[in-house]
Amino acid sequence: MSVRELVVLGTASQVPTRHRNHNGYLLRWDGEGILFDPGEGTQRQMLRAGVAAHDLNRICVTHFHGDHSLGLAGVIQRINLDKVPHPVTAHYPRSGQRFFDRLRYATAYRETVDIEQMPVGEDGVLADTGGYTLEAARLSHPVESYGYRLVEPDGRRMLPERLAAHGIKGPDVGRIQRDGVLGGVSLEEVSEIRRGQRFAFVMDTRLCDGVYALADGCDMLVIESTFLEKDIELAVEHGHLTAGQAARVARDCGVRHLVLTHFSQRYTEPDEFERQARAAGFEGELTVAHDLLRVPVPKRR
Repeated sequence: MSVRELVVLGTASQVPTRHRNHNGYLLRWDGEGILFDPGEGTQRQMLRAGVAAHDLNRICVTHFHGDHSLGLAGVIQRINLDKVPHPVTAHYPRSGQRFFDRLRYATAYRETVDIEQMPVGEDGVLADTGGYTLEAARLSHPVESYGYRLVEPDGRRMLPERLAAHGIKGPDVGRIQRDGVLGGVSLEEVSEIRRGQRFAFVMDTRLCDGVYALADGCDMLVIESTFLEKDIELAVEHGHLTAGQAARVARDCGVRHLVLTHFSQRYTEPDEFERQARAAGFEGELTVAHDLLRVPVPKRR
């Protein structure tokens, strides 16, 4: 049975707090695991959340600020210590290659696993697995930053009433799905397009074209909301979003489930993020993330 869920490992911005670890997010997508922005302490948070190194197939780093990348050293060494039996691919801004190299080889250890380095230097498709494409788009932050987007190909949904009208049943349903035609009846006549699911991960950024491109039509959008509206000037100055800005992006882009995260330590009342997001007009599913939370990806439309 396929599982599609977000496992939140950490939700703090800049520094960890008593209740929030540095960033870290695992997307379970069927049989794969994609780890986003492993900040300091991610390896321990994985242990607490029941996430093993064997669960990781990709690591995606948005940018090389410490709260988004200091955990790379421990995670990569754990992948090698546990002798993960499959290759692991790492994506990160090409301009930060020196930081990735330093973190990958921060201390001595025995390399047992192939870590394939695929740095990002421009917008576009990074990988096409057949089950999904992984895309990146440039964001607006004081250091080079990219957001990521996973898109499942569209499929087809069989329509029982049309199948029955053409007398198609039992094994013949599978045959027309495989072959595209059966006894002069085309697949299009007995099915409809089933839209593939879309997931986006948007961290440290001001509002920019990349934010909207990543969020467009997403079933789940994980997005930073470092500041509340009263501190919008600080958000612009430091290259961040407010809860209201993030919610307006989700509203305008037709997002189904909005996950707010990456909160400044200056705030102690998480409910205010939800209030400001709702006040901005977002009416879909809304989660204000906390550490070790599991959030299912919405079912297909």
